[in-house]
Amino acid sequence: MIIVTGGAGFIGSNLVAGLQEKGISDIVVCDVLGSDDKWKNLAKRELRDIVHPDQMWEYLERYKKKIEAIFHMGAISSTTEYDADLVINTNFILSRNLWKWCANNEVRFIYASSAATYGDGVHGFVDDEDTDHLAKLQPLNPYGWSKHLFDKRIARIAKDKTETAPPQWAGLKFFNVYGPNEYHKGDQMSVICKRYPEVMAGASAKLFKSYHPDYSDGGQLRDFVYVRDCVDVMLWLYDNKDINGLFNVGTGKARSFKDLALALFAATGKPEKIQYTEMPETLKDKYQYFTEATMKKLRDAGYDKEFTSLEDGVRDYVQNYMSQKDQYK
Repeated sequence: MIIVTGGAGFIGSNLVAGLQEKGISDIVVCDVLGSDDKWKNLAKRELRDIVHPDQMWEYLERYKKKIEAIFHMGAISSTTEYDADLVINTNFILSRNLWKWCANNEVRFIYASSAATYGDGVHGFVDDEDTDHLAKLQPLNPYGWSKHLFDKRIARIAKDKTETAPPQWAGLKFFNVYGPNEYHKGDQMSVICKRYPEVMAGASAKLFKSYHPDYSDGGQLRDFVYVRDCVDVMLWLYDNKDINGLFNVGTGKARSFKDLALALFAATGKPEKIQYTEMPETLKDKYQYFTEATMKKLRDAGYDKEFTSLEDGVRDYVQNYMSQKDQYK
C-alpha cells in the first residue's frame, strides 16, 4: 500500500496518476477535497481509499503492516500565507511526526520540499544537505521557512544519527512547477495557467515589471519544470530504495517569464502581446528574481532521464490539457 498525502492536489494527483500508469492500484489518498472542483484531479483514478487528514493517524495505525511508502505532498503551499502558526503546524510539525511514524514502522518516506527554501538565492541553489550550508539559507516567507525548517531537522538527524530514520527518505526541492491539475490553486497557479485564458481571449499576457536593475521587465528568471518530470523523479526514487537525501527537482536551466509567454503564444497560435504590470507592494521585497536548480546531485545519484524543455512542456500542457474539454490528467 502507498499513501499519498495531498494526493488530490496538483503534484500529488499527478503522482497518483503516475503510480497507476505504473500498474499500482493499492493507493490511498489523504487530503481535503473541499467543495470546489479539486475532486476532478482524482476522477480518473483507481484508489484503495480516500482518507480525510483528521482520520489519517487512525488509518496509518490500522494498516501499518501493509504500508510500504508514504509520499508526503500535503502542505500549505501558498507563498502568501502569513499565518505562521498555521503554516508551521501543517508543514513542519505534521511532517516531523510523519517522519517519526515512518521510522518507527519501517516505511519509506519521500516528501515535498521547495525551492522557496533558497530565499533570494544569494547562497546559490545547491541541494547540499550539510547542516552548515543549510544554516546559511534565508527563505523569504513562512512557507519557505517551514519547508526549510523541516529540511534542516532531517539533515541534522541524518548527520548526527540521533534518531532512527525511515528505510528510505528523500526531500525534493521542487522549483517552478506547472502542468495539468493545478486549476484549483487560485492565485498560486502557474503563470501559464493564469495567462492562458487571457491569451485565448485575444488579450495581452500580463507579466510583472522588474524592480531590479539587473533584470528587464519580463526578464526575471525561473527554473520552470513540467509536473510530469517531477513525477518521473519520484517514481525513480520509488524504484531505487537505496537513494536517500535532499534533491533539487528543476531542469537546471533558468528561463525568463518573457520566454514563458512566447512559448504560450507559440502553443496557442495567438499573436504575441505582452503587458507589463506593477508588482504588488507586498511582493516587492520578497520576490525571487532568479532561480536555477543545480542538478548534479540527482544526476550523480543515477537519474538520467532528460527534463522537458519549456517550449515542449508548454505545448503539451496547452494542446493536450488546457485546450481540451477535459483538462485533467
